Amino acid sequence: MVSKVILQKRLFRFLQLSPSFLCSFLSSSSINGSPFHSVKATEILGHSTSFRSFCSQKSNLSVESHGPAPIDYSSLLQEAEFHRLAESTIQGLQEKFEDYGDSIDLDGFDIDYGNDVLTVKLGDLGTYVLNKQTPNRQLWLSSPVSGPSRFDWDQDTKAWIYRRNKAKLYKILEDELEQLCGKPIVLT
Repeated sequence: MVSKVILQKRLFRFLQLSPSFLCSFLSSSSINGSPFHSVKATEILGHSTSFRSFCSQKSNLSVESHGPAPIDYSSLLQEAEFHRLAESTIQGLQEKFEDYGDSIDLDGFDIDYGNDVLTVKLGDLGTYVLNKQTPNRQLWLSSPVSGPSRFDWDQDTKAWIYRRNKAKLYKILEDELEQLCGKPIVLT
């Protein structure tokens, strides 16, 4: 197996070739004359900051491309409003889970709330963990049935929504707890 250092040395030697050779190589290679114009040497070798021109063709790609722009979650929901909604949701769920635990016969059922994390243990059936993620303005759920989910507050429906499938937090919990424990629970 070829090490990273050997590959970097080979690439460095390749880049040392004359620009005319590189242009003819690129136009005849399997990349079909791609409009490569320049590459940051730091991206390839990790130690130089100069640019190396391969061909006279202009590139359509921006050298400064950094991928998609980050989402500014703080503009979606103000932090104070997020905390109010999240704490209200978590405290409401804690109360409903405590009542639900009293109504079912399940060994190992336990509820713990601390440091903005709600943990619901269902014995051998698994554990739910719900916590706030303030920087993202999200509630994160770890479920023994559906795995991890991240919920955003939806102003239109006034509910915590999982963006991937538009499922509501309360509906997921109601369905899964009934499936696991055999008794329905109403969280809304």
